[in-house]
Amino acid sequence: MMEWGTTAFALSEVLEYAALGSEGAVRYDLVAWWGGAENRVWAKADGAQRTNEPTGNTVLQLGYGRLISAYWDAQAGVALDFGYGELGSSVRPSLALGLQGLAPGWFEVEPTLLVSASGDVSVNLTAAYDLLLTQRLVLQPRIESLVAVQQVPERGVGSGLNDLELAVRLRYEVLRELAPYVGIVWERRFGETASWARTAGLDPSELLIVAGLRLWL
Repeated sequence: MMEWGTTAFALSEVLEYAALGSEGAVRYDLVAWWGGAENRVWAKADGAQRTNEPTGNTVLQLGYGRLISAYWDAQAGVALDFGYGELGSSVRPSLALGLQGLAPGWFEVEPTLLVSASGDVSVNLTAAYDLLLTQRLVLQPRIESLVAVQQVPERGVGSGLNDLELAVRLRYEVLRELAPYVGIVWERRFGETASWARTAGLDPSELLIVAGLRLWL
């Protein structure tokens, strides 16, 4: 018998406003689960929305997670990659297979393999570490990256390393469940992805100042 609990948990790991010169964007990385220690249903949302125009993207994931060791969950489900803007919208469904847990040194690591309905394969990696400066002040370095096997020009995805995001966020835990933060985020596109960004009038490298709120329930 598979043991299911009735605990629910929700976390906004990233919920912030990012300054982009004269523009701005709301960025988010949200996760929720329902279940117990061994079996869970996961839901995730990761994306950004420009504040001065109806342009943005978000990736929604829904899946099942199974505890495979003391610190690791194996997850399987579906992902829907939405892109929208003045020229229209699109969605790409994918099979999502991943792991989530703590690597040695207490690094939070989340690698995810995505296989689209068209057979395109990519890997998304997120890793973060919480450094306690005081009992309430926490510094979190964080890295995100996407590597694709095939190019998908209509979505601005090139083959190989697509992008890299390095971030440092400093939060103050008013409560364990409530922590405002400020930070710096550096984003860089590479290869074909950078070339397509330039063609679209975008800068392949950006440095962002962010302010946000980390919440969990």
